[in-house]
Amino acid sequence: MLDEIRQQPLALARTLKSETRAAAKLRAAIQKKPPRLVVMAARGTSDNAAQFGRYLIEITTGIPVSLCAPSVHTLYGAKVDYKDALVVAISQSGESTDTNLVLEQARACGALTVGITNEAQSSLASLAEHVFLVRAGREKSVAATKTYTGQLMTLYLVACALGANIKHTDLERLPDLAAEALKLEDEIAALAGRYRFMNHAVVVGRGLNYANAFEFALKLMETSYVIAERFSAADFMHGPIAMVEANFPSFLFAPSGPTWGSMHETLLRLRELKAETVLITDMKTRVPEASATRTIRLPFSVDEALSPIPYIIPAQLFAAHLAAEKNLDPDRPRTLSKVTLTL
Repeated sequence: MLDEIRQQPLALARTLKSETRAAAKLRAAIQKKPPRLVVMAARGTSDNAAQFGRYLIEITTGIPVSLCAPSVHTLYGAKVDYKDALVVAISQSGESTDTNLVLEQARACGALTVGITNEAQSSLASLAEHVFLVRAGREKSVAATKTYTGQLMTLYLVACALGANIKHTDLERLPDLAAEALKLEDEIAALAGRYRFMNHAVVVGRGLNYANAFEFALKLMETSYVIAERFSAADFMHGPIAMVEANFPSFLFAPSGPTWGSMHETLLRLRELKAETVLITDMKTRVPEASATRTIRLPFSVDEALSPIPYIIPAQLFAAHLAAEKNLDPDRPRTLSKVTLTL
């Protein structure tokens, strides 16, 4: 897991360089037949990436995005009309039975279809009209890391194909920002020791980093068996904050930008409750002194639009080092395998 976390700058650079042409091809198809909406189908970590894609595409293009419920097809046998939609299936292995079925039915309806996968020879790659390959190389760890950030990179390209005003030069910065984030590993490894006995936590994010809250919580659950609940700041304040008591571990993604106000409000409320708070932020965010118990500050300034990829890396490092502190093997979580088939 740690090796693959460290491989992300190169994997991101490869993905961006290789898949820019696929984005141009998709853009040409979209210009001929603009979709009325986008539907995304995925499971697990890939579903968290889809959550990011939803926010990104709606914010940057105004096109509505829906996250598909594959069981509507597989368990209920419903026939969904995907005509005039762009349907995007995301799967690290490309062999997720239920998401592939969604893509197959969407294509039969005449929808424009996109597949995002790390495996060029997968079933998903053969089903989709337009394929984006995450050029991460083989991922051996059960806990996905480099394929998650690679999926985020390809979703930036899908958004560009849909008309988002995202500069290619900004995307070219992401591999370097990922490399800078990796420089925090020693600091994060030391911090993980403080949480050796943690068995429950909350992870809070909002907007473009809402997906990262889900992904960080998933990594804590599958590598360290921590019961990690994940929320948007708005939903958290509407009820679940009632479970927080003194020293309750709370992790927050807090970039500057539109989400900072609500994230800061959440942080201050958690401080009133004497919770144990860890803030993930960067040099651009002005965090009042002692607002958080601990702060993981990325050594650069970044706009919120580009923050999700570098922001998840400290969380991935924390999860891997926490597993080591707990004498667990994050590469072999109990009861899990690399490819999970569901219906």
